[in-house]
Amino acid sequence: METISVTDQCNNYIIMNQLGKTEEELIKSRKGKRAKLEALNVETYPAKSERNYIVKKVLASEKEFIAGAEVLKLAGRITAMRGHGAIIFADLQDESGKLQLLFKSDKLAEDFKLLDLLDVGDFIQVAGKLFITKAGETTLEVLSFKLLTKSLRPLPEKWHGLTDTETRYRQRYVDLIVNPRVKELFYKRSKIIATIRNFLVENGFLEVDTPTLQPIAGGAVAKPFATHYNAYDREVFLRIAPELYLKRLIVGGFEKVFEFARCFRNEGVDATHNPEFTNLEFYWAYTDYEKLMEFTEELMKNLVKEVFGKTDVEITGEMVDFSLKFPRITFSDFTGGKNTDEAFKAAVKKITRPTFVIDHPIEISPLAKRKGEKTVERFQLILGGLEVVNAFSELNDPVDQKLRFEDQGKKRDSGDEEAHEYDADFVKALEYGMPPTAGWGMGIDRLVMLLTGSKTLREILLFPYMRPEKNE
Repeated sequence: METISVTDQCNNYIIMNQLGKTEEELIKSRKGKRAKLEALNVETYPAKSERNYIVKKVLASEKEFIAGAEVLKLAGRITAMRGHGAIIFADLQDESGKLQLLFKSDKLAEDFKLLDLLDVGDFIQVAGKLFITKAGETTLEVLSFKLLTKSLRPLPEKWHGLTDTETRYRQRYVDLIVNPRVKELFYKRSKIIATIRNFLVENGFLEVDTPTLQPIAGGAVAKPFATHYNAYDREVFLRIAPELYLKRLIVGGFEKVFEFARCFRNEGVDATHNPEFTNLEFYWAYTDYEKLMEFTEELMKNLVKEVFGKTDVEITGEMVDFSLKFPRITFSDFTGGKNTDEAFKAAVKKITRPTFVIDHPIEISPLAKRKGEKTVERFQLILGGLEVVNAFSELNDPVDQKLRFEDQGKKRDSGDEEAHEYDADFVKALEYGMPPTAGWGMGIDRLVMLLTGSKTLREILLFPYMRPEKNE
């Protein structure tokens, strides 16, 4: 029997020769075991399974279960097998945790022989009674078991080094099996999103959905992905932002709306940029960017406290206390008087603590309300050397908006593929009247990356797009 353990280390996916066998030989062996099981009329992929407890619950109440001598039913994946002769130990892992199993020939009779046809990676269902071994380990003595899924491909024995991280992302399903930290990372991501959602709902916001396929890609400065809508024989675009549709809802009478929107921008890929990303946007009528800065501080403080149980967290190697007031600095002062996006991006890299950069130049803010002749009421929240929030008092003057769209159109005619297209329907919506409104957008992926101490966006995306492998 193969005695294979799965370590918690992960960085580089390597299929090791297990017991001197190649991967192909191991797969052949497993397929042979499957055939033997089926010859014995053992279902290798049964439809039905049952359990009455998960591992976490068993471990949390072990004293009660041992005292009551209750027969427990669990199910999960075998992650280790060891022993020989009349006694075999194994580790059973479900989503909640891991528990040691004990199989004894005198308890299982003829079924004990079936263990020779099981492998690490197989899913099984077990029933048994809990006890504590002499070594002090909580263990389930198995009284009966059932194969649920026969695994035909061996799990990796070791994940180490930094030379092939892409394989981890390509085969994330294996990454999740062998590396508990990765799974915890995505639990954390889910909790971050849920905490933000709850905060907005508790503050009276309505969650909505707006179109992913749009006739005009608007609401941001970016190059879109294009596709063809067969039913209407029309070219459409994957949204680069939900902004213009959410503001149409403000025109329609909703006063607080938000959306976690999957957005797509046909641009470069690096550690902090990914063409497919999650963008949270909300729009709030009868407020302005000043109020939104106060609201943002409250949201971030609440988020960090709820997720981490405290107000300070490590950001790019530095402890940051989110309970402190966020500094504010004008765009002009922040960029040394240079009103360009390039100067802004260079200055951002030097900021770790959450900082508001405010009052941007009008030429790079075509949808924001004017503050002066050359600036608009806009802020960006900088954290860990990255922009994570972009917000402003929304432009609601249809005449001004039309002129700005026309100015963007001139830039497009001059070859700027990222400039806004003219959106006649949005101008029409503004002509019906939109109340004073402030809008807010956050890059969820960047925020998760920073709060979890991840190095790249791919770490916190379950299935990032990868270049095809040579043999694909």
